[in-house]
Amino acid sequence: MSTRQNVYKKLALHLDNTPSGYPETKSGVELRILKQLFTLEEAELALSLVLMLEPVEEIAKRAGKDANKIEPMLIEMSVKGLILHVNQEGVNTFMLLHFVVGIWEYQVNRLTKELIEDFNEYVPYLMKDQYKHKTQQLRVVPVGKAVNTELNIMDYEEVENIIKSQSKILVAPCICRKEHEIMDKGCGKLMEACLIFGSGAYIYESRGIGRTISHEEALDIVQKAVKQGLVPQPSNAKKPINICLCCDCCCQILKNIKELEEPAKVVSSNFQAVADHDACTGCQACEEICPMDAIEMDQEDIVAMVNLDRCIGCGLCVTACEFDAISLADKKETEKIEPPAKLMDTYMKIAQEKGLF
Repeated sequence: MSTRQNVYKKLALHLDNTPSGYPETKSGVELRILKQLFTLEEAELALSLVLMLEPVEEIAKRAGKDANKIEPMLIEMSVKGLILHVNQEGVNTFMLLHFVVGIWEYQVNRLTKELIEDFNEYVPYLMKDQYKHKTQQLRVVPVGKAVNTELNIMDYEEVENIIKSQSKILVAPCICRKEHEIMDKGCGKLMEACLIFGSGAYIYESRGIGRTISHEEALDIVQKAVKQGLVPQPSNAKKPINICLCCDCCCQILKNIKELEEPAKVVSSNFQAVADHDACTGCQACEEICPMDAIEMDQEDIVAMVNLDRCIGCGLCVTACEFDAISLADKKETEKIEPPAKLMDTYMKIAQEKGLF
């Protein structure tokens, strides 16, 4: 194995030892992706970063390099979305990023057809790796229109409440829809559909990705998204750093989950749809909007039937029904999931489930 190949192999292993993972493949597509994103020098330097913000001196000591020489390279790597850079009280600190969610999402302005093709080949391996642990990086929450007074719903389980609690909001292009558009396979749905909050919004802003918006505009974006059948997926924490508004045709997560026989088992959601057969007119609006094909019409009675193994509790069916014939209900207490307080806690849980420590 050449020295060059060995460096990228080591970086792939380094990323695979993060909670979100970066699994090996027989084709080596994961190495092709890294070679397109990192120069050889950047890949080598990334090996000395950890999942904790550190000053350049600590990284230089680990890498056996001069701090003054590597600091400009680290800053450039952060601009390219390969690592995280935060200036803390005048001190530059840097941190390793997960590949997904992390490095890949920051490439929204650097996409090429070759990179997209390789990523699409690699996604099934990433998703299969995600299914190995119970805790997921994202969860599904319903929008206000789908919520009824009988639901045992917390503030962190409703999109509108999450948005209203934020101090800073930025909207960025959806990388999934952008990559499909570049490949001439776009669905035409809302492009500005990734809401980033707090410190994450400042980081995106510093990299020239997206634009800062008001609470009102964010809520308006959500309303437009729901009408287009987009699923709200915040990061899996009570205090999320983002909400993705996802379609089942472009979103790499939903698209791959949809191919499973029982999507409900791998999605973090506390709700499920219930149909009222007496009120159902058989209009099929709920069936058409469901992103998981969880609803179909009973051919004899022509009423909506919900397959709970496929329902992910997004509530889009409720927003589409004009006859109040479908609603959301709480899952059984034994099936409900309480998200961790912060995203770092989520990653710690994933790491434990993967046996990383």
